[in-house]
Amino acid sequence: MTFSRIAGTGSYLPEKILTNKDLEQMVDTTDEWIVTRTGIKQRHIAATDEFTSDLAYHASINAIASAKINPEDIDLIIVATTTPDLTFPSTACLLQEKLGINKCPAFDIQAVCSGFVYALTTADNFIKTGSAKCVLVVGADTMSRITDYTDRSNCILWGDGAGAVILQASIEPGMLSSHIHADGRHAKLLCVPSGVSKKDSKSTISMEGNAVFKMAVKTLDAIVDETLNANGMQKSDINWLVPHQANIRILQATAKKLHMDMDRVVVTVDKHGNTSAASIPLALDCAVRDGRINRGDNVLMEAFGGGFTWGSVLIRY
Repeated sequence: MTFSRIAGTGSYLPEKILTNKDLEQMVDTTDEWIVTRTGIKQRHIAATDEFTSDLAYHASINAIASAKINPEDIDLIIVATTTPDLTFPSTACLLQEKLGINKCPAFDIQAVCSGFVYALTTADNFIKTGSAKCVLVVGADTMSRITDYTDRSNCILWGDGAGAVILQASIEPGMLSSHIHADGRHAKLLCVPSGVSKKDSKSTISMEGNAVFKMAVKTLDAIVDETLNANGMQKSDINWLVPHQANIRILQATAKKLHMDMDRVVVTVDKHGNTSAASIPLALDCAVRDGRINRGDNVLMEAFGGGFTWGSVLIRY
């Protein structure tokens, strides 16, 4: 049987940093208020001439180097993003051109903050069916492009960035299981009201924070149980939790569910803010490169996002 495993990781953050002190000059907020409620201290913001495909490119180059492969070895590119450069072609196709790769399939997935989990699940299935052997999976977003910086309730949350992994066919299990879900009944609680087909006066993020928070904690609780049960594992079998970086309180609630100390949770929300589909691969790359996550570790990745979408991936790194 063919399995898939992560052969390399990479990430990229724009140079510009927007701190809470900077936001104090823009909206009616304070550093203390932001940190207390979200855990965020700063976030990175893409330059005006820097686009989602650019962030994806730099993260991909780092992942390719980490995996010790050539770009030509990649036979599928999947980019998870909510903020594509263009309506079309896909950001994946733009990334493909930047990497100098020809002919392999390339497409985007849109599941907002759950996008990387959805993309990794898709890549895993391509490998298991023999349709691909080496997949570049990227989560990249420029959330600053759809943020209203006069809206004190949610402009504090969002940042820009990209993370990438190389997923390869293997005779040894790497991805142990994945679980993805969606419930469109709650779409209006977290959305951008305007799009290509449907026009609205508001084209930035709209969010009912308290309702989203409650739903996120509830669904992530359930996804932890689902993942453990599917693999016949106990909570103590999980070495690391790499969650979507939305809010420190959600991360703490999930860690509590796993009976896990916060020092076993990879936390980047304080420095990155919420980078949507980039959050998990950014955090994963940080923990791999600083030596926390090592080969053989059981790593649980989970996310919740607009749609609503949510899901998890359990890997043996």
